Amino acid sequence: TVDPEITKTNWKLGGIERDIPIIASAMDGVVDVNMAIALSKIGALGVLNLEGVQTRYEDPETVLTKIRSTGNEEFVPLMQEIYKQPIREELILKRIKEIREGGGIAAVSGTPLAAIKYRDLIKDSGSDVFFLQATVVSTEHLGKDGSPKLDLYDLCENIGIPVAVGNCVTYEVSLKLMRAGAAAVMVGIGPGAACTSRGVLGVGIPQATAISDCAAARDDFQKESGKYVPIIADGGIITGGDICKCIACGADSVMIGS
Repeated sequence: TVDPEITKTNWKLGGIERDIPIIASAMDGVVDVNMAIALSKIGALGVLNLEGVQTRYEDPETVLTKIRSTGNEEFVPLMQEIYKQPIREELILKRIKEIREGGGIAAVSGTPLAAIKYRDLIKDSGSDVFFLQATVVSTEHLGKDGSPKLDLYDLCENIGIPVAVGNCVTYEVSLKLMRAGAAAVMVGIGPGAACTSRGVLGVGIPQATAISDCAAARDDFQKESGKYVPIIADGGIITGGDICKCIACGADSVMIGS
């Protein structure tokens, strides 16, 4: 047990120190430029999705308003239409610049495909940290013959900014990600309120177990390398008490969408 007066919940990601151990998820309905700036200023962090409406439309607010005002039956066709619009590289650069100019930390997120396609752009964009996010991620990726492959070791070493990687749920995989150079590891497959992994993929691990297993890997990696890699609990967090449980199980921070 520990006296609440002596607990500390500040944490570091790469060289970035934050007072509040909360990250807003890289979702279109959660983080825009203004939200990323506001969260940065109070000591938290917001992650901007580089493959969402923010980088497809000059005026994303109009699109988000349309989504909010749409009924259930029209929702899927509308989303399909919205995401037909291609990602624009100039908008990636513009959003990152807007966050930086507003005094915010430019934390951005992309899938492994985006990491392959926009790696050099991200490297030169002025962003502060890159979140490499997929439902399930590993250091080994099988692609089509002749297609570019994601070399996680090379990405972490050469992109020039800290790379947070996820999601995973086991000791073995989180240790591999840390050895590959991940600046943070995101933990959680299946527990999220909007997550369909358990039903669709048949894959899911209770979050308390996943966090404690990955935190054990973090501790062992620190003994092995001298480097401390923070664990970010991502998914299944509904109440303030859930945030406390994540930290008690070994997480350094949490990622929340709701």
